[in-house]
Amino acid sequence: MNLYDGGVTSPQGFKAAGICAGIKKDRKDMAMIVSEVPCTMAGTFTSNIVKASPVVWDKNILETYHSAQAVVMNSGVANACTGRTGDEYCLASARAAADVLKLKPEQVLLASTGVIGRQLPMDKICDGIRTLADYVSDKRESAIDAASAIMTTDTKRKETAAWFELSGRKVTIGGMTKGAGMIHPNMGTMLCFLTTDAAISPEMAQKALKSCVQDSFNMISVDGDESTNDTCVLLANGLAGNPEITAEGDDYETFRSALEAVTKNLARRMAADGEGAHALFEVIVKGASSKQKAVTLAKSIIGSNLVKTAIAGHDANWGRIICAMGYSGEHFDTEKVDLTFESRAGSVKIAENSVSTGYSEELATKILSEDEITAVIDIKEGTQEAVAWGCDLTHEYVSINADYRS
Repeated sequence: MNLYDGGVTSPQGFKAAGICAGIKKDRKDMAMIVSEVPCTMAGTFTSNIVKASPVVWDKNILETYHSAQAVVMNSGVANACTGRTGDEYCLASARAAADVLKLKPEQVLLASTGVIGRQLPMDKICDGIRTLADYVSDKRESAIDAASAIMTTDTKRKETAAWFELSGRKVTIGGMTKGAGMIHPNMGTMLCFLTTDAAISPEMAQKALKSCVQDSFNMISVDGDESTNDTCVLLANGLAGNPEITAEGDDYETFRSALEAVTKNLARRMAADGEGAHALFEVIVKGASSKQKAVTLAKSIIGSNLVKTAIAGHDANWGRIICAMGYSGEHFDTEKVDLTFESRAGSVKIAENSVSTGYSEELATKILSEDEITAVIDIKEGTQEAVAWGCDLTHEYVSINADYRS
């Protein structure tokens, strides 16, 4: 399995486009992905009971048809908390796309991101859909345009691709995400679109996506807020020509491993680009008696504002990490915790058996001043581990969100 610089147009048969439709000023704000043929669909969505209209639309398509062929996305307006009008605008958007793409409305998925409570500017949306249909292509640049168009407070595009073999056939997975704030997923991610030319059944695609989401997008946190619009969709068009994956086995495991590599890569990129962030903060909890315990402890640490501000200050205030573990709800021997900080600048063991090692504060500060930092916590009770990703919490986060609508 090989990761490389690619995106949603990397697999065979997928085209994309991204344009400025005028929803936002002087920025790309609408995107489209289209497959040459109908696709098997898998998806995960926000667990927030307040769900945006496009989330409800996509969930219904997944549950009813397990198939789609196109996705239309916009940024700037979330189409959340928009009542029955928001639902009607979803139908109108799908019909507009279906008309120009010669599809049925139920073959069109929708996604929106931006300000909650505003109605979509449907004249711009419909004009944008027609323009997108004219511009879609399978070029790398088209995937880049699409990834750029779904950005809100993101400072970087988030894309990757992987190729591998299934029964002797070359298969590709491509993906793009957006998300820098309102990130604390409990299902998938803010917006994520995964394309593949693998042939796989709806049941196996859903099983693989759900499995990969648990160890990637569900293991990131920027600010503890779960969005109303979280959507993660996988489209598989089967054009690679591999024997269809219909059950667990070698081909399923190969596909799942490649999908996991793609989702973890995208998850790390999202955490690193958290609003106002200066550093990616990775937490590895090992030595746990169960995977779930390791997951809970790791997520409690990356979700702690006190830990995140310590990382922002390059301060090895390790007591905050132990504290965050203590209120996680999981039980562990509080006198057997080892903690080490690592980065490109080196490694320093901060605590052993929950007591300070007498480490060098100067060395610790140097290590914590890098843009990628890892905390390794060993609770020494078993063999299970989990990895979570977050970022530091800076003054810029407050500024970005205080001025978001203005």
